[in-house]
Amino acid sequence: MEYPITQGRPKIALVDANTLATLGLKHILQNVMPIMTVDTFGSFAELKANHPDSYAHYFVSLDIVLQERQFFQERLRKTIVLTLQLEDTSQLSGFHSLCINQPEQQLIRQLLMLEQHAHAGGKNLPPMPKALQQKILSDREIEVMSLIVQGYINKEIADKLNIGLATVITHRKNIMDKLGIKSVSALTIYAVMHGYVDINKI
Repeated sequence: MEYPITQGRPKIALVDANTLATLGLKHILQNVMPIMTVDTFGSFAELKANHPDSYAHYFVSLDIVLQERQFFQERLRKTIVLTLQLEDTSQLSGFHSLCINQPEQQLIRQLLMLEQHAHAGGKNLPPMPKALQQKILSDREIEVMSLIVQGYINKEIADKLNIGLATVITHRKNIMDKLGIKSVSALTIYAVMHGYVDINKI
């Protein structure tokens, strides 16, 4: 969908009564889509009271979508239903679904696939802030990062790139320091969003 330029950062509404799940997903969404503002709501009534149509996307728990089906059916293309099991999606044909009850790496992969499907190549999204566009890593660090997020261990990376194990460990530390990233999940998000790794390889 197109986002009005006048709005500044596009906004995502996260609607779920489960506070812990909401906080965790908000953190992941802000990593996956740093140009988005994520607002959280504990109920549909809270969302309704806060200009619901100003949001580019809704991430909504299955029970709320079922209770307020007409509202979300009318906004089908921008609604992502949060389910606890993959089978839950059978109740909601036509909606995009995201199973939140899965390991972090798989959840991030699914989110990235949703994002890439909807906005391949940044389509319809405002430009990234200049600080996020700059090339921060060296070519060798990009090679190492690409292999890390594809699941290779340090020894395999050393063999593939024909460099020493200590060098791989140094590159790995430098990558994390330069990007201010502490986990492989966050590194995966960075690599996919910047086009360094194809989503199908993670």
